[in-house]
Amino acid sequence: MIELNIKKLKRELPLNLMILPGFIFIILFSYVPMAGIIIAFQRFIPAKRLFGDQQWVGFKNFKYVMSLPNFDNILWNTFYIASLKVILGLVVPIVIALLLNEMKHVLLKRSIQTAIYLPHFLSWVVLGGIFIDILSPTNGLVNTLLNKLGLNSIFFLGDNKWFPYTMILTDTWKDFGYGTIIYLAALTGINPNLYEAAQMDGANRWKQTIHISLPGIQMVIVLLMVLSLGNLLNAGFDQIFNMYSPMVYESGDILDTFVYRIGLLDAQFGVATAVGLFKSVIALILVSTSYYFAYKFADYRIF
Repeated sequence: MIELNIKKLKRELPLNLMILPGFIFIILFSYVPMAGIIIAFQRFIPAKRLFGDQQWVGFKNFKYVMSLPNFDNILWNTFYIASLKVILGLVVPIVIALLLNEMKHVLLKRSIQTAIYLPHFLSWVVLGGIFIDILSPTNGLVNTLLNKLGLNSIFFLGDNKWFPYTMILTDTWKDFGYGTIIYLAALTGINPNLYEAAQMDGANRWKQTIHISLPGIQMVIVLLMVLSLGNLLNAGFDQIFNMYSPMVYESGDILDTFVYRIGLLDAQFGVATAVGLFKSVIALILVSTSYYFAYKFADYRIF
């Protein structure tokens, strides 16, 4: 048995060496920084040593955060924006994938695929500047069109009524192409004989979609749906940070942007770490729950 394991280790050594850089990267940047969690239980002063010289305050940082008058609103904004992003992030790619699957013109189909997939690779630093110009209330493209139609201008990025939906729709536009490719790949795995049999029975394209296409990708839909539960507190820091302002803190301030302001701008490091730890614990529960349901309903396993 030992000889077999040694032979297997030698045979798979090149593969293990390929994994080694990624493994080291994860250890250095994901596990080693976890020692900083103790800052959540300290009145942290950067000039003092992390271990030994700091004043321990127990759960006072957590109590302080929970007592803030706007924390409930921040928590709601995070959950609301993230939830709608998850829902649209599931529905829109499915619809687009089903529509593209019906296209017979291969070149046009691939061109559309490429066009909707490209925004996924663009940074929100770039897209944020583009959307700020497009959605400008004075000379932005969208409001110019609204004015030509006889409608009033809308301050998409400065009105608490419109800001959350602007974040949700722009995020969906950016990333739905990635999900579309996943569902298109699942659709290609459906036996084409099923469609031929349905046509012989008189089923139109709509009925074929309902009774063949959707059931054929059902397991992929369930899998991605349950795995997305882990993102219910990830409302998108990079997007909102590049597009929000104090005018929309009421509807657009989320946990990540709150941590940035209270930690880096106000230098309340212990409080900021406490918020980050709170979010991480909730995210751990959500991820664990999602993987349980993924195993339960989609037979998905990590190992």
